[in-house]
Amino acid sequence: MRFPLIIILPFLLLLSCKEQKIPATNIIVILADDLGYGDLKSFGSALNETPNLDQMVSEGSKATNYYAAQAVCSASRAAILTGCYPNRIGIHNAMMPNSKKGLNHNEITIAEMLKEQNYATAIFGKWHLGDHPDYLPLSHGFDEYFGIPYSNDMWPYHPQQGPVFNFGPLPLYQNNSVIDTLEDQSNLTTEITNHSVEFIKRNKDKPFFLYVAHPQPHVPLFVSDKFKGKSKNGLYGDVIMEIDWSVGEILKTLKELKIDKNTLVIFTSDNGPWLAYGNHAGSSGPFREGKGTAWEGGQREPFIAWYPGKLKPGTIVSTPFYAMDILPTIAQLTSSKLPTNKIDGLDSWTLINGENTMSPHQVFYYYYKVNELHAIRYKNWKMVFPHNYRTMNGQEPGKDGLPGEYAFIDLEQSELYDLSNDPEEQFNVYHENIEIVKEIETLAEQARTDLGDNLTKRIGNGTRPPGNVD
Repeated sequence: MRFPLIIILPFLLLLSCKEQKIPATNIIVILADDLGYGDLKSFGSALNETPNLDQMVSEGSKATNYYAAQAVCSASRAAILTGCYPNRIGIHNAMMPNSKKGLNHNEITIAEMLKEQNYATAIFGKWHLGDHPDYLPLSHGFDEYFGIPYSNDMWPYHPQQGPVFNFGPLPLYQNNSVIDTLEDQSNLTTEITNHSVEFIKRNKDKPFFLYVAHPQPHVPLFVSDKFKGKSKNGLYGDVIMEIDWSVGEILKTLKELKIDKNTLVIFTSDNGPWLAYGNHAGSSGPFREGKGTAWEGGQREPFIAWYPGKLKPGTIVSTPFYAMDILPTIAQLTSSKLPTNKIDGLDSWTLINGENTMSPHQVFYYYYKVNELHAIRYKNWKMVFPHNYRTMNGQEPGKDGLPGEYAFIDLEQSELYDLSNDPEEQFNVYHENIEIVKEIETLAEQARTDLGDNLTKRIGNGTRPPGNVD
């Protein structure tokens, strides 16, 4: 029996649509540790060669006003993975080994969100959100884990071991098992890269989320023999060169497998450079201070997004957005459900792709230490509240892996900066802009009511506890 073409054609079109189903977006987040805003050539470095990251910039999107959630390891990572201010979910500072705290299982990570969409998930590198077995990555949505549970200086060879610290061996994990203790970290970046490439190859035919959390360039600096002595910026430059190589290997793999056009790759850093380490530390570029402070050098970080065909090459994003925005942005791209718990991030894809220049946020809170509200960014204004902070200005920096001594300053009165004209935070314009000051004070009270503020002895009504081992 023959059917008229007018009857057959709709079925052929339906079959064609099924065969041409648009593939799901793969997600890769690459996070450096203590890399500063000024450490990449495309962000102003005259010392470090970063051709693969520069290629990402030329082919994708570069953000000049992206902020880490806090200027310290654990808190910063918690924000990326959960979309929350870290103090909202009880994560503060950098967790020490054998901590009884970890990321609460009630918080939904990017990995858990994407598992609902049948994504394969992996983290290779540094975790630092709880080293107790109950809080390791496989308990938070990751299928695979290779790396270290906390910072690479939390080991017996710390320069302050004895008088300040008493660290045990640094464990290397494969999934939930310790497979080694590290005496030498020289090949760790290469091993993380190899695991990443193999994961991509194994999962090329299904959607995946890969979180590459490099322990470098956090001190102690380590680099493989293939990059040792190759840069013009000493050991630090060698380390940056190897991280750039790692990025290149991942991009090359995506292209070879022909999955680059359905893969979003993000590169950024957890916080600014650890300036006390001198020639083993990076650069904040034009910004004030570094890691461990709420000044711009502590939290304004390089951010690059690469998604061939979805991002206009050479896009520059100057509108502010924040680490908490990564999760909801990924949710939008992957049609995933957001967590039911309150989060702080907002979808920023139209900023990243250059379609929009209006920030979804009215305000950003710079918290540090144990829930201290140090500053607020409101539009292009930044008000810094009285607090104690550390500085290397006027101090002798460290050298070759040994830290220098910080000086500590008590900021006794609030200060106001116009970041549009003074991103270096050099000119206090508080008294010339009292109406702006009043607006920001109102926002500060809202933050203290919601998230709390130890500087003013306030307990927030919108915070949730971390995980805790009884």
